[in-house]
Amino acid sequence: MRPYILVAVLILIGGAIWFLESQSSDRTSLADVVSLTPRTLDSEEKAKIYPTAKEITSPDGFINTDEIAIGDLIGKKVILVDFWTYSCINCQRTFPYLNSWYEKYKDQGLEIVGIHTPEFEFEKKYENVLAATERFDINFPVVLDNDFSTWTAYQNRYWPRKYLIDIDGYIVYDHIGEGAYEETEKKIQELLKERMEVLGEEGEIVGDLTEEVTKASRPDSPEIYFGAWRNEHFGSGPQNAVGSQSFYAPEEVKLNTLYFDGVWSITEEYSENVTAGGKIIFRFKASEVNFVAGAETPVRAKVLVDGVPANGRDVDGEGYITVDEEQLYNLVSSEEKEEHTIEIIPESPGLQAFTFTFG
Repeated sequence: MRPYILVAVLILIGGAIWFLESQSSDRTSLADVVSLTPRTLDSEEKAKIYPTAKEITSPDGFINTDEIAIGDLIGKKVILVDFWTYSCINCQRTFPYLNSWYEKYKDQGLEIVGIHTPEFEFEKKYENVLAATERFDINFPVVLDNDFSTWTAYQNRYWPRKYLIDIDGYIVYDHIGEGAYEETEKKIQELLKERMEVLGEEGEIVGDLTEEVTKASRPDSPEIYFGAWRNEHFGSGPQNAVGSQSFYAPEEVKLNTLYFDGVWSITEEYSENVTAGGKIIFRFKASEVNFVAGAETPVRAKVLVDGVPANGRDVDGEGYITVDEEQLYNLVSSEEKEEHTIEIIPESPGLQAFTFTFG
């Protein structure tokens, strides 16, 4: 029996040693897991699954950078390509997250390339885009894509849209619209860890997940276009028609229908009041109303909600906005999604109205 007892004792001792060592190894391996994600697919295997990154084509200008190319970054950086345009409220709501990611990860191997593809003619102006980057504290490289060539290369159809390109040059993730910030940031961290492994770097990817701000309620009112190209919600006259005309306020204001009062000139992209004292009238259901507008010379306008001065961030205490720069103006800001009628009454001619957007 003694040999069996000896064997049993040796097994117990060996098991104890293994257990103690395994616990110590777990602590070390836990740190390794945090710092590096194992490379599960090589470049050839990825080629069977993911599309390759597309190059920037015929850029119309650069902001926050000298000339930049995607091809020069592949093999060196993880790249986030973000399509946006500055008057888009959905794009604007993503800027705090993009700015946070760039600040946290730019020295850990991330490059963000903003592709500014304009929706309206005024968004093609370099000085307007530059002013927007300064207003929204955007410090990552921005490329002007006025001819939609890079947009087309990516077969994109949305503002905003984010593509993540890995160290091997493959588009391994993309997201349309707002939201999914935690998911996107986790993917950024995963790709940065893979980059470290591929380049033989040591360390950890440092950065807590960016806290998501309170989500806006989904509005019941759609985006409303004032230009003839897309004014399918226009209720004061024929849709898709350009030219000047006198309009009259309706007896009944229907939900999600755009009305004019006074003389307005309708162009393909926007409508402009020809005389002072006209009105824009619209009944909406949302918690937030935004107005994309411009003017060649500043135009002051009264903004009323159900006959009471509006409370938006760009409205003064007496209910007036001054439209000068071509940009998005916030007219109504509320915590509750409710149905109301908004009126905009310009004091002088020249207010160029492009869209209403809602939150």
